[in-house]
Amino acid sequence: MIADSVALSSRDVEVLSRTVPHAGFLTVQHYRLRHRLFAGGWTPPVDREVCVRGAAAGLLPYDPERDAVVLVEQFRMGPFAAGEAPWMTEIVAGVLEDGETPEAVAARECIEESGCHVTALLPIARYFPSPGGLSEHVHLFCGRVDSRQASGVGGLAHDHEDIRVHVVPWRTARAGIARGTYGNAATLLALQWLALNRPRVRRAWLGAAA
Repeated sequence: MIADSVALSSRDVEVLSRTVPHAGFLTVQHYRLRHRLFAGGWTPPVDREVCVRGAAAGLLPYDPERDAVVLVEQFRMGPFAAGEAPWMTEIVAGVLEDGETPEAVAARECIEESGCHVTALLPIARYFPSPGGLSEHVHLFCGRVDSRQASGVGGLAHDHEDIRVHVVPWRTARAGIARGTYGNAATLLALQWLALNRPRVRRAWLGAAA
């Protein structure tokens, strides 16, 4: 048996084979592997598929002067394939390219998707949105913006982006959490974080009088 204090790592996984049955907008890899058991020993050979995608950065644009968040609405294949309405209201986000930092991507995507320039950043979390079948991990931030810069429609045409921009008063966004308005994990995480940390954020970005 493995002691409770011992942390397992990638060294405790043996890859028997790896193939790539599909490479497109998403790449699918098929693994045959085995890994150590908490009770000791190893699993038998196990077959697993994973969608491979790099790191991403997401940012909740927050305007402390007007106490509002900037959210974007766009078409998403996931809910469409699940038979649900495919237009989702979310925070801004994008995939990291080689050599880019999460902070730079978050700021760039905020301009491209919402029209707002980020003047300060606070880290929220780094997490795997769907670790059972997706390799992507997300760096999540809250960014200070002036919501008066928000464009009506954003996105890049060559990326087939068609994005509607919403400036949402905080009280409306907070009520939306309770009503189940937001079905996107990064958006829920970011809004819940702001609900917990909003007084601290406002003091930092507006001064002690906030």
